[in-house]
Order: sequence, then structure tokens, then C-alpha cells
Amino acid sequence: MAEVSPDISPLIGAITGLASGGKRLRALLNYWGWRGAGGEPLAAAPVLAGVALELFQSAALIHDDIIDRSDTRRGAPSVHERFSALHRTSGWDLDGERFGHAAAILTGDLCLSFSEEAFTAVGAAAAAGTRARQIFNAMRAEVMAGQYLDILEEVAGPSRPRGTAVSRAQNVIRFKSAKYSTERPLGIGGALAGASDDLLAAYAAFSLPLGEAFQLRDDVLGVFGDPRTTGKPAGDDLREGKRTVLVALALDAADPPRAAELEQGLGHPDLGPDDVDRLRGIIRSTGALDATERMIEELSGRAFDALSGLRVDRDVRDALEALGLAAVQRTA
Repeated sequence: MAEVSPDISPLIGAITGLASGGKRLRALLNYWGWRGAGGEPLAAAPVLAGVALELFQSAALIHDDIIDRSDTRRGAPSVHERFSALHRTSGWDLDGERFGHAAAILTGDLCLSFSEEAFTAVGAAAAAGTRARQIFNAMRAEVMAGQYLDILEEVAGPSRPRGTAVSRAQNVIRFKSAKYSTERPLGIGGALAGASDDLLAAYAAFSLPLGEAFQLRDDVLGVFGDPRTTGKPAGDDLREGKRTVLVALALDAADPPRAAELEQGLGHPDLGPDDVDRLRGIIRSTGALDATERMIEELSGRAFDALSGLRVDRDVRDALEALGLAAVQRTA
């Protein structure tokens, strides 16, 4: 990129800054999936696959923040806001916000290109690359489909049957987040090491409910999380109009006046602290928060029950258990 132009450096800087943070959940699951299938500890394949997963995650976050109009990520300006700020401080012409969005879209696309480049390099480092490639390709398509279902629900949800809102939200969780956060990374690592179909199925029995619990925890934090630990404004999901399982449960259980108040508040970017507190109160009063916590507990139980029967070495099981607990008990 430096050979193209020195003007490209902000794109690389944005990728470096974003990819330097995070929990590395996907890369770690990929690594332990490799180890559980008999892969050697110091091998290139799971590292290259982990790089590809992290770069794909960065691309997804960049684009997601544009879609959700989120100005912060991990306690710092989101990538599109970084470019808008660059426009302001440079005194450039035309619309700074439009420039920020356009530059961030291209940065996310560059991440996708780098991710593909990294995963292509895996093929030279592992003999069992074909199955892993199939999983990697499926993961990328699923995320795009899940993201579309998410934004569709924001605009079409109010006109759709309230009785199916929870199941629709669960479908979004599965394809936008759960599969690519846990199931697919673990499966990619296993497939790279030549895992059998039975082992991959056992991996999925653990990782898919774990991923769904992980996203439900994220949904709770998006409404009730502490900004000092989440790195995002309090109640941000409410301002973005996210129709999560938590919100769907609240709308389903609320009486008509409270349901109407919650509906009217969703998706308003100018919600103040008092407005957020009022909507939080409605969600709590319907029992939706408690119901979501029970769902997290049930899904976590299924995941860890499956993990206890997983036929892998003890160190692999211990590592997967630690990752699973961190995913569902997190505060950020």
C-alpha cells in the first residue's frame, strides 16, 4: 500500500488500530479446534487462519458501525468517525460525514481482501484445507445474510406479527453472530487438522449454543451495560433500534401502553439518559431481562454439557471451558 501512495496510510492505520484490540475469541477457538483434532502446537496453519478470522471480524465491525451509526468502538472513535475527524482537521472540501463513511467502507473492504489473502495462505500450510475453506466461505455468506436480516427487522419489525418476533430475533443471532463468533472458527481449526465429521459435529454441539449465549449477553450489555466497560454509550442498542431477543421479549410481554412507548422510543438517536432509563424500566418490568438471563443460562448449560463429553485432550477442554466462561460472563 505504501507503494500506491502515502495517502493510503490512514486506511492501514485504521485497520491496525482496530485489529490491535478485542478478545481474540475467534482466533483462539480456531487454534483450540486445531489442537483438539490433533494439530501440532507450533504450526503455521491455525495462526494464518486466526489472522484471517481477525481481519474478517475487523471488516464486520467497520461496516456494522456504519450501518448502526455508532460513533465509538472499544472506547475509541469508530473507523468512519476517525475519517470524518481527519476531514475536519485537514480542512478539506465537501461533506466530511460522507467522506468518513466512504473511506470506512473501503477500509472494511480492504480488511476483507487481506482476510482472503491470509486464508488463501493457509492452504500451503495445511493438508486439509478444502473442508476448512468450505466452512470459511459459508461463514462469510452467513454473516452477510444475518446482517441483512438484522437491518430488515429494524424497519419491517413493527409491521410484522409480534408473536414471531422472538424467533426472528433468534434467527438473526444465529447467523449474524453465533455461527461466525464460535461455531465456524472452532470448526475451521478442526477441519484444518483433519477432524472427522463426528468431531466437527461435537464441536458444533458445544460452540453454537455458546455463540447464541454470547450474543444474548451482548444484547443485554447493549441496553444495560456500563459505558466505562463496554466502550459504547449507555443504551446504544435502543438508539439504534435493535430488535434483539431482549426487546422482542419485552414487546411480547408488555401491555399495549408500555409496548407502544417502547416501540416509539426504539431507533431514536437523540434519546437522552432519562429516555434510556425509562425504556430500560419498561424492559425490566415485563420480565424480559430475567427471561433473557434464563436463556443465557440454558444455552450455556447446553454448551458446557456438550463440552464435558467432547473427546479431546484435557488441556484443550480446559481452554475451551475458559473461553466459554469468558464469553457468557463478560461485562464488555
